[in-house]
Amino acid sequence: MIYNEDQITLLDTEEDLESPLDQIKPLEETEIVKPDPELMLTLLTNPQPQQRMLAARAFCDITDARATPQLIQLLQDNCPLIRVSAAYGIGRNPSPEAVEPLIDRLNLDFNGYVRKGAVWALGNCRDQRSLLPLTEALKTDIPAVRLWAASALAQMTEVGYEAIITAIPFLIEALVQDPIAAVRSNSAWTIGQLCKELPSNVVYATAVDALIQAFAEDQDLGVREDTKAALLGVGDPHGLQLIETLENEGWF
Repeated sequence: MIYNEDQITLLDTEEDLESPLDQIKPLEETEIVKPDPELMLTLLTNPQPQQRMLAARAFCDITDARATPQLIQLLQDNCPLIRVSAAYGIGRNPSPEAVEPLIDRLNLDFNGYVRKGAVWALGNCRDQRSLLPLTEALKTDIPAVRLWAASALAQMTEVGYEAIITAIPFLIEALVQDPIAAVRSNSAWTIGQLCKELPSNVVYATAVDALIQAFAEDQDLGVREDTKAALLGVGDPHGLQLIETLENEGWF
């Protein structure tokens, strides 16, 4: 589904790249009061929306596979805040059974926050079925979703070689063309992560060349810094030599 940013105002500016749940900090080991998993499991089916949301949010921090089937059901909840919380909860408690319901949310949900949570959860599921929905989101969705789709594709390192080489062209396109600097930066980081898993072949060379091009030409300083970090992480001799040459010339 292609989303028109004029039609969706929930998440359509660079300032809105975070979601309400991004600020939820994980529970510290030293905290005395922690959610009771047994109680939270019960509340996931509570008739009161506030209680369901409380429980779903709890499983953003609690790892308990028993919650996942109920969180999958909550992806259909009428309340978008519950759907967001359920998506994040699944991301903390991923399961192969959650992949198709998450793809449905990503494809159908009008709420950008929900789609963003679905993207994060799909990445954490580390499943081949997530690959094409994530690349489609990187191409067509609103900035906040594209941002996280770029990062989520780094999980393809856990899926396999074919997934990696399929993801890289989409990431290169985003690195070169996306109008949002943060999306370009995340794409650079993910390309760097994927390149570490590749042999020295044509896909690897094309990816490194794209990083070099972005390092040399992107107008945003943050993107250039992140692209430099990706090149350093990959350790490609050509990329390292270019960085050294440009820095010696005082370009960067």
